[in-house]
Amino acid sequence: MDDDLNARRAACTDSLLSNGLVRPPEMLASIDPDTAPDMYGEGGVVAELEEHVAAVLGKPAAVFLPSGTMAQGAALRVHADRRISRTIVWHPYSHVERHEGQSYARLHQLVGRPVGDFERLIRIDDLHGVAEPVAALLLELPQRDLGGTLPAWDELVAQTSWARDRGAAVHLDGARLWEASAGYERSPAEVAALFDTVYVSFYKGIGALPGCCVAGSSGDIAQVREWRGRLGGTLFAMWPSAASALGLLDTALAEMPARLAHARAIATALARVPEVRAVPDPPQTPMMHLLFATTAERFRANAKRISEETGLWVWPSPVETGDPGVVRCELSVGRATMRHKPEAITEILADLCG
Repeated sequence: MDDDLNARRAACTDSLLSNGLVRPPEMLASIDPDTAPDMYGEGGVVAELEEHVAAVLGKPAAVFLPSGTMAQGAALRVHADRRISRTIVWHPYSHVERHEGQSYARLHQLVGRPVGDFERLIRIDDLHGVAEPVAALLLELPQRDLGGTLPAWDELVAQTSWARDRGAAVHLDGARLWEASAGYERSPAEVAALFDTVYVSFYKGIGALPGCCVAGSSGDIAQVREWRGRLGGTLFAMWPSAASALGLLDTALAEMPARLAHARAIATALARVPEVRAVPDPPQTPMMHLLFATTAERFRANAKRISEETGLWVWPSPVETGDPGVVRCELSVGRATMRHKPEAITEILADLCG
């Protein structure tokens, strides 16, 4: 974000995006002043958070790490080291494949095998087309780059069973598991039960300081903990991020059904705005993609005008699509979104088309 955008964002007083304009004082306020500090990730609030997350996910153990890139690479490495194969099967939009600089290959000597098509979820028939030995199947719930979509529950069970029947592990990229739990109307533990290891994030939907956990068996988590140290992730003091996560997690998790209802109400209200379309419609989780019938240049100009005239921060720039007259944005429904009525949000979205 350049200096002009930084200044414009700093001058705004409200937002409808996710958890809003979270300022440093608010983030610091999420840390309990009576927090017990850890030392190099041992004890204190870090241990409290790990125990709590393991219980929420129904797993024997969990480990706190500073980043999801580190966490998922380590978890997948552990699964591959237990097996003869180093192949990890995932969707073409997998975060590990697209956004992590090929760390899985460069650091962990893993082989990624994208399965299925970019514009739809993995299907069990796609997996049946994989003949080579597989170390692990990685599934992302929800699939962020498809607007937060979820496979049907029976399909998910079939896919995880496919992996186990082949002796492969099943790993969940659950950066937004909290949102997926609402979409399935099942507890996080019910979803996590289908997987050997589960990665969850705290700074996205939860709105805490950066950090994440991986949960799984005691043996797998002990190895991930060792890899955290090898990768430089065992920091001297990890308590600020862990305390922030512990303080915000349960409240945000309890809000997820209401956030999903709000997302669906926004999509319903958009039926009266032909210039903007929600994908998927209705939303399957508290997030969606929005397609705007406008150009990127016009969108940027309108976003700037709205922020300067009203103090409302919206997306400063959209994602361009193959159609020059259509652009895309991702709306995650969080605490800030919930403060705005669906009808008011649709008016703002229509205004971005100009």
